[in-house]
Amino acid sequence: MTEHFFPRRLGLGTRILIGMVAGAGLGAALGARVVPIEPVGELFIRLLMLAALPLVFANLLAGLTALTDVGTLGRLAAKILGFYLVTTVIALCLGLATAGLLRPGQGMTTGAQLGGDVAAVPSFSDVLLDLVPSNVFRAFADGNVAQIVVVAAIVGLATLRLPEGPRDRLRQLYADLADLFRRLVDLILGVAPYGIGALMAVTVGRYGAELFGSMARFVGGVWGAQLVMVTLYLTLLRVVGWRPLPFLQRTGPLWATTAATTSSLASLSVALEVAEGLRLPRPVYSFTLPLGAQVNKDGTAILLMTVVLFTAQASGVDLGPGELASLRARGGSRREDSSSPSFSSRRWGSPWSSLRSWAASTDWSTWASRP
Repeated sequence: MTEHFFPRRLGLGTRILIGMVAGAGLGAALGARVVPIEPVGELFIRLLMLAALPLVFANLLAGLTALTDVGTLGRLAAKILGFYLVTTVIALCLGLATAGLLRPGQGMTTGAQLGGDVAAVPSFSDVLLDLVPSNVFRAFADGNVAQIVVVAAIVGLATLRLPEGPRDRLRQLYADLADLFRRLVDLILGVAPYGIGALMAVTVGRYGAELFGSMARFVGGVWGAQLVMVTLYLTLLRVVGWRPLPFLQRTGPLWATTAATTSSLASLSVALEVAEGLRLPRPVYSFTLPLGAQVNKDGTAILLMTVVLFTAQASGVDLGPGELASLRARGGSRREDSSSPSFSSRRWGSPWSSLRSWAASTDWSTWASRP
């Protein structure tokens, strides 16, 4: 389909990049008049999310049932959760440092009355219980990737305990389903240049003046901190023997899709497809990528901490370490929702509305009166 406008010799990453640049140019030229093409981008995101959950489930089952040593899963889980914890802490520190150094909210006012109470920090037992769904169908309907990973792990381990005959048949079924949904993702990515181009056009056309106006220091600070985080990951790649530039070239479609959709779930199907192309071990990436999409959102961690300090600075509030920890735990306990303005710049009525909606349950006047 994309060959009508893009030469066949161009790779998918290049075609997506051309679509992004063309979309940004169209948005800059037409401004708010470009908004009617937004459904094209929204359709692309829905298609990606449609494929993501069954692809995660089938890929993880195919990977787990191919294991010869079940103990490998436990060791992998311990290592990857430790890695995710460390990188999330680093991301939080970057967000705090960015807002503390740049102080993007200084000299501004929120322009709205914010009220409510800060929710309690979830306990460790609550976090663990939330990983296990009481209804497997609801987990799929809600798009709860962490619960789907747990269900797939349990089903996969149960499959390994079956007699050889049914175990082999199910193993082949899981592999065939994983291949089926990867082919579905291939079809969806065929329209990626158009969908991502539409998303970029609407974002620039609707928010361009705000992004480069009064909010420039806030947006630039978040992007700068996220760039530091990316540089850290690329450095780690170099340490383990991967060359960063070839890696970036081979994973281009994933970077472009993530930047345009700002959704971990929407880009997850592309991440799984890219991992397959890199010939990574399926038992590893089919477990770590879905889990990471749910719990290891370094970009979101940077954004949330910057938003908190931005809003506090605009409200004239000094936040202590305990209050920051409470707010971060509250934000981290929220599951990604594509309709939440806190997580997707595509949905912002304006950057201010994102700040207000996130901080709406915080009684800043009460905090400001604290000694």
